[in-house]
Amino acid sequence: MKLDFKHTQAAHCENGVTTSLLRHHGVSQITEPLAFGIGSGLFFIYIPFMKINNGPAIAFRTQPGLIFNRTCKALDIPVARKKFRSKEEAEKILMECLAAGQPVGCQVGVYFLTYFPKEYRFHFNAHNIIVFGKEDDNFLISDPVMEMATSLSSYELERVRFAKGAFAPRGQLYYPKEKREVTNEQIKKAIKTGVNRNINLMLRIPGPIAGIRGIRFMANKISQWRDKLGPKKAGSYLAQLVRMQEEIGTGGGGFRFIYAAFLQEAYAYLPITELIDISKQFTKSGDIWRSAAVQAAGIYKGRIGSQADFDVMSDYLRASADIEKQAFQALSKIKWPA
Repeated sequence: MKLDFKHTQAAHCENGVTTSLLRHHGVSQITEPLAFGIGSGLFFIYIPFMKINNGPAIAFRTQPGLIFNRTCKALDIPVARKKFRSKEEAEKILMECLAAGQPVGCQVGVYFLTYFPKEYRFHFNAHNIIVFGKEDDNFLISDPVMEMATSLSSYELERVRFAKGAFAPRGQLYYPKEKREVTNEQIKKAIKTGVNRNINLMLRIPGPIAGIRGIRFMANKISQWRDKLGPKKAGSYLAQLVRMQEEIGTGGGGFRFIYAAFLQEAYAYLPITELIDISKQFTKSGDIWRSAAVQAAGIYKGRIGSQADFDVMSDYLRASADIEKQAFQALSKIKWPA
């Protein structure tokens, strides 16, 4: 059983799943940048009291599932999403979807994904794939971060669908309920909704740990890590930052580049000159995040490690926070056409 489904590679897993499933369901206009922007995927949160892989919880994206849900809602497309207690029930519903010709998105753990290189496998349960068929005992997999479609055995797929730990997926699957054509007017409205929501996420969440305030909060903490934690543990915390930033879901730098591309594509629907100018600011911020990743890698690999090196790392984050604050403030001042 193999559905007529086209695998498409993407920079980020949930963007890619959202784009591929919506295109399969007739939304021809959707692209990865549009899905990311309409779904308000750009975010930042630093939770020092929550530990993942022996480091602080850091996220450069919204909560798993929200990009897909928000994008579908903005385009008036109903969504089916289910979690399971029983592994048998989870496979039964998956097979029913495939028998009905419905490819499905699944949230899975990375650690046991056998087609991933070993150096990329660690305990992270917010990865997204599409299952689009089954041949013998192998499920056909479209993983957006892979160049080609691949497969997992029934046991392997069950194992990653029921991975344990933070954000345990519990067999979760999801898909658009209906095939619908979407008008350009709907795209325009969805773009405005996505931008305004992202402004609120990055500028207006109370407290110090989320959005622009969260970036600055972590910048201040990084400058204290060397003395407070010791060089070895401080280096491992920076390794966690780089892992979440650059190795999972494109992270800090990559997400800024995708958001810049979103604003450029938004200009085609809403030709407001400021969108192009602001997109350049997000590209600049992405470059700074990438420089920060190189700096952090140098510290945790032991090539550098003085207090001045930690201070440089903090300065990179403060610089990106300043740029993104200016960019979102500029977006908040745009007068959208009715």
